[in-house]
Amino acid sequence: MSDTECSYCDDAGLRIQDFDAAVFDLDGVVTRTARVHAASWKRLFDEYLGRRADETGEPFQPFDIDKDYRRYVDGKPRYDGVASFLESRGIALPRGDPSDPPDQETVCGLGNRKNRYFRDSLKQDGVEVFESTVALIRRLRDRGVKTALVSSSRNARAVLDAGGLADLFDVCIDGNDAARLGLKGKPRPDLFLVAAERLGAEPDRAMVIEDAISGVQAGRAGGFALVVGVDRSSQAAELRRSGADLVVSDLAGLHIRTRPTAPCQSVHAVPRILDRPGEIGRLLDGKRAAVFLDYDGTLTPIVARPDEAILSEGTRAAVKALARRCMVGIISGRDRADVERLVGLNELVYAGSHGFDISGPRGLKVQHEEGAGFAAAVREAAERLGKVLAGVEGALVEPKRFAIAVHYRQVAEDEVPTVEDAVDRVLAEFADLRKTFGKKVFELRPRFDWDKGKAVLWVLEALELDEADVVPFYVGDDTTDEDAFAVLTQRGVGILVGCPARETAARYVLDRPADVQRFLEDLTTVLKERGHV
Repeated sequence: MSDTECSYCDDAGLRIQDFDAAVFDLDGVVTRTARVHAASWKRLFDEYLGRRADETGEPFQPFDIDKDYRRYVDGKPRYDGVASFLESRGIALPRGDPSDPPDQETVCGLGNRKNRYFRDSLKQDGVEVFESTVALIRRLRDRGVKTALVSSSRNARAVLDAGGLADLFDVCIDGNDAARLGLKGKPRPDLFLVAAERLGAEPDRAMVIEDAISGVQAGRAGGFALVVGVDRSSQAAELRRSGADLVVSDLAGLHIRTRPTAPCQSVHAVPRILDRPGEIGRLLDGKRAAVFLDYDGTLTPIVARPDEAILSEGTRAAVKALARRCMVGIISGRDRADVERLVGLNELVYAGSHGFDISGPRGLKVQHEEGAGFAAAVREAAERLGKVLAGVEGALVEPKRFAIAVHYRQVAEDEVPTVEDAVDRVLAEFADLRKTFGKKVFELRPRFDWDKGKAVLWVLEALELDEADVVPFYVGDDTTDEDAFAVLTQRGVGILVGCPARETAARYVLDRPADVQRFLEDLTTVLKERGHV
C-alpha cells in the first residue's frame, strides 16, 4: 500500500458527514516541537549517562535521537518515557514523586529536569507550526467537524499559546489532565476517548491524527473510525502495522475531496500519480488520451510577477513530444495571445481567459460574444483599480481582455485586507462583473456562466474527442482549475499540482511543476509504446 492509499478513503469511502470530531496529536502533527523535545531528552540523558559513566566506569553510550527517542519516549507521559529509556539501558531508579526537584536522581526528578530544559528552549526558540495541518483543521471546522488536541506533554497549552493555535481546538487534553484524572498514557486510548467524550462524539464517528507509533496504537485501540499516521521519520511501515488506516508524509496530502456528482464530500488522501508505477498505462488501457494543462503554477513555478513565468526548454520539449501523440491544450487565466506566445508551439489548442477565447489547429476558434460584451466594463474597472491601488506597495493590477487580475503576492500581509476592500468597492460599481480567487490573486471576471471545465468539454466536442475511448487529463494547480477537475470526475482524470490541504475534486497530485514535466514524458512513453501517433 502506498503512502496515500487507504481502503477507507476510496470513492466509496468515509464521507465528511461520517465524522463529528477529529482528534490531533500535538508534537510532530500540529507543531514541530518534537525536535525540541528530542533535544531536551538528549541533553538530559547525555548529562546523566555521562556522570554515571564517570562514577561507575561503565562505557558512555549517548542517547540516540533517531532510535531512542522514537522507541522509548515519543508520545509517552514524561515519567514513563524516563523509566522506559532507563530500562532499555538496564538502569533502575526509584520512581520518586512529581514534586521531586530537577536535580534529584529519581525518575520524576529526571523528568522534571527534562521539562525545565524544554521550557527554556520553548522560551528561547518559539514554536514552529505545520501550516498544512492548520489548513486542514480549519477546513474540517468549516465543515462542522469539532476538533480536539491530545498530548502526553504537560506543556501542551503553553505550546498552543506560544504558537497562537488555541482557537483551533474545542478541547485540549494534556499531561496535566491525564495526571488529575488518572488516565493511562499512550498506547492506551484513554486520552483520545476522553477528548471524544468531551466533544460529544462517539469514537466510531471520529478520526485520530498521530505521528507516534504509540499514538496510532492508542487510536486503533480506542475503536476510532479513521486513524491517520503522519510519517515524519521514515516509519510508514511501522505506523501501518500499528493500526494506521492510511499514512501520509504530511497532512498537505490529506484532502477533503469534493464529489460534484454526489451529495457528499469525503476525507481522502489523494495519491501521487508518479508513486504508482503502471498507473498511466492502466488508465489508458485500450483508450486514447486528450491532455489539458494550466500554465502558471503547472507548467511553470509561481513567480512574483506574471511576466517572469518562463517555460523551461525541457518542459516545452515534453509538451511538444506529447502533442505528436495526442491532443494537447493549454487552458489559462492569461489572455490567449499571451499564453500562446509564452508556450510557442503552433500544434496546440490554446484557451485564454479561463476559456472565453479558444483557438487551435483545423480552424478551431471560439470567442464568446457574451464575454466580449463585457469588454468596456473590464477596461473601466481596470482603470479604477489601478488608481485606487496605486498607493499600495506591491499590488499589481493586470488588465486582460476578458478579466482583471489583482496580484497581492508582494503586498505586506497587513495590507492584503486593504487590497481586497478596494477590489470589493470597485466591484460594487460594476454589476456585470464578479470576483473570483486564485493563488495570491483576486480576479474580476464577466458575470457569465463559463469556466475552465466548460472550456474542456467544448474542446472535446469540437475536436470529436467526446468519446468513450478517450480519457481526458487535466493538470492544474489553482482553485480555478477545480471546475475542470469537477467535470472530469466521472469521465477523466484531474491532477492537482502541489499538495495544499484543501478541497479538491482531483484524483491524483503532483508535487511541483518539475513533476509535471516527468508526468508528460511518462505519458508520452506509454502512448508511443502503444502506437499512438
